[in-house]
Amino acid sequence: MNNLQGLDTRVALLVGDHVETDTTLAVVVQHRGEIVAEAYADGVTVESTLISWSMAKSITHALVGMAQMDGLLDIQAPTGIALWRDDDRRLITLQHLLEMRSGLAWIEDYVEGNKSDVIEMLFGGGKEDHAKHAMTQPLACMPGSEWYYSSGTTNIVARLLGDALGDKNGSKDKTQAFIQKRLFDSIGMKSAIAQFDAAGTFVGSSYVYATARDFARFGELYLRDGLWEGKRILPSGWVDHARAQTVIDDETGQGYGAHWWTQPGEPGSLIASGYEGQQIFVLPERDLVIVRLGKTISDKRDAVRAGLYEIAQMFN
Repeated sequence: MNNLQGLDTRVALLVGDHVETDTTLAVVVQHRGEIVAEAYADGVTVESTLISWSMAKSITHALVGMAQMDGLLDIQAPTGIALWRDDDRRLITLQHLLEMRSGLAWIEDYVEGNKSDVIEMLFGGGKEDHAKHAMTQPLACMPGSEWYYSSGTTNIVARLLGDALGDKNGSKDKTQAFIQKRLFDSIGMKSAIAQFDAAGTFVGSSYVYATARDFARFGELYLRDGLWEGKRILPSGWVDHARAQTVIDDETGQGYGAHWWTQPGEPGSLIASGYEGQQIFVLPERDLVIVRLGKTISDKRDAVRAGLYEIAQMFN
């Protein structure tokens, strides 16, 4: 039996500005499909849309699954990217990209002044065409041989998705409609907005805006193994694909599957995680989804996760 005495108070204490965790803007706790607690910082409401940052990568995973279910993508096949035909990059598969094991050289650093491929892609020379910027990276190692986190690989995935859906020459219409109808409309994410770069590619690495409640809906989709109100949204086995752990990250202590993180000690767990401490916890053993949105520097993200996990442990 769950002892939820003090849950509302504990959740309320997380929001606002704190020395340990910086700023938490919204927290939603959803148990057995029902919101059991939520809290918002001053100026933020249930209708406020907030940025996903890298939680968008997990949304990208869902979109790839739906496209594969439609027969439009084969994650085990080489990508067929023309730029890679004459070197070993031709061996890279969509599966390699989803697992962050493409072998493409990449520096994922958010510290001002440091060399950073992700900052260059989003805000520098690659800002007009994120996927092209990432595609031009050379191999640092053979595909499949090493893991390292790369936002660039996700935008390559998003370009491959757009190509498979039929968007060409800067068009985004088909991809935008696919995201809206097949995902957002299907699970009632009424507030959600996916953003695209100037080349017409969904910025799958970083840019989805939605309310905390709608991000919880997305978590619920994975909690329910890709089913929504009895209808299959994701292909059978696709949620297991997300949690098929390939590595334990030394920096975070968390596992990584395919565009989702996992929590050691929590069977079947999935975590969508983004810059500044954005989190969606999906914990099947507890029948629980927790969303946290805010602005937290990397040095304090462990404190954010610890606070959320303390809440999770109230549910058996």
